[in-house]
Amino acid sequence: MLFNSLAFLVYLPIVFCLYWFVFNKRLRWQNGLLLIASYFFYGWWSWKFMVLLSLSTFLDYVYGFSVASPNRKRAKVFLWLSIINNLGILGVFKYYNFFALQFQKGFDMLGVHLHPSLLQVALPIGISFYTFHGMSYVFDIYREKQKPISNFIEYAVFVSFFPLLVAGPIERATHLLPQVQQRRTFNYRQAAEGCRLMLWGMFKKVVVADSLAVIADNIFNHYTEHNGLTLVLGAIAFSFQIYGDFSGYSDIALGTAKLFGFELLSNFKFPYFSRDIAEFWRRWHISLSSWFRDYLYIPLGGSKGGKAKAVRNTFIIFLVSGFWHGASWNFIAWGFIHACGFLPLLLMNRNRTHVKEVVAADRLFPNGTELLQMFTTFCFVTFAWIFFRIHDIGQAVDYTKSIFTNVKNPGEALSYLSIFYYIVPLLVIDWQFRRNERNLQIAKRNMFMILSSKVVLYTVYTLTAIFLLNAIIQKENVSFIYFQF
Repeated sequence: MLFNSLAFLVYLPIVFCLYWFVFNKRLRWQNGLLLIASYFFYGWWSWKFMVLLSLSTFLDYVYGFSVASPNRKRAKVFLWLSIINNLGILGVFKYYNFFALQFQKGFDMLGVHLHPSLLQVALPIGISFYTFHGMSYVFDIYREKQKPISNFIEYAVFVSFFPLLVAGPIERATHLLPQVQQRRTFNYRQAAEGCRLMLWGMFKKVVVADSLAVIADNIFNHYTEHNGLTLVLGAIAFSFQIYGDFSGYSDIALGTAKLFGFELLSNFKFPYFSRDIAEFWRRWHISLSSWFRDYLYIPLGGSKGGKAKAVRNTFIIFLVSGFWHGASWNFIAWGFIHACGFLPLLLMNRNRTHVKEVVAADRLFPNGTELLQMFTTFCFVTFAWIFFRIHDIGQAVDYTKSIFTNVKNPGEALSYLSIFYYIVPLLVIDWQFRRNERNLQIAKRNMFMILSSKVVLYTVYTLTAIFLLNAIIQKENVSFIYFQF
């Protein structure tokens, strides 16, 4: 079920009313409703996927009790069983065909021709997310940060909670499970914040991302016919398309969770205002970056043991992160590019320069140095998105070369300047709220600023409603990009 669909607009009020007005007397009733509603939400695509979700959930629930054993050898065995189980599910459904074809190509080079059987099964929606939920639960039990949950319903809600089930954020058991286990009462302020986040997320998706997608697709799909400046605009369009698409989903997920009394982990903190690549990755897809940091980078030794080990672990993290996004060499190349961008900061011990403060934290505008840093970082990120967008690495390289070599008909680019109709308002509003991504409240300054900001916000909400209703009427509910991962 898509957030930007008529089905969801009907589904959400029904679940909300049942949750707060019918099942509100008992916590176990509320959790039971959430579990049923989550499986209904997930099964809207295919009931077959529900079987895999149920199996993954049940196995990690069972493993958790053995991983909590005081016998560390026994605990480690079941920890590895959980890892093998989850990565095995991913390996079969997401990566089997990729590796089978790579082996086929490798043997072809040796003169041996193989014909491996390929899986003709669609990738289960959200598989990369709910398997990571399960692994985080087992990892935290092994590290004695989390105790195994005896109530299966509570654990199943943690894994399958519908706002985050399909595309995150990737939650931690230590953060979400306590909220599942405690009594929840309706909080008007929290619900209002949730509605604002949902509307803002819808704006980023249906107004910005879906509009830019048409332009970006036209340029990328016919890049050999366009001049260099148009190709630059196409890369910028995709850069904001994927940001609006994925951060829009995350905002809707956080806002929906608030309606039911939950606070999810932040997933985006205005990444295009980052001053270097390290800061970008602390602000982009935060739940995935922190997951790899805590469960892969640190266990590998992190930055301890000298620069050589830190460099090795950094490249492992970025390459694995790229491969997590999809079974294709272009995603690995995308991860490698970001690793190369991160490397100079690591070697100069500047990768933690911008950890706490946001850009221009106590000022209305950034200074010249900050502007240059943000511009440089955005250009690097946008260049890397070319390899993310084009699955064939050779074509991605050709696209990049064409930016500098194809100078024919420069006036053509003027027809694509319309991308800034969507980008500029997004940047202006993001800048306004850059200090707190979860609460879209107007800062109390002078009356003119308050009124003008409210006019902008209500304009955004109106445009969102118009675009969303038009998409529903025209049956053009565009899926979210990260559904394929």
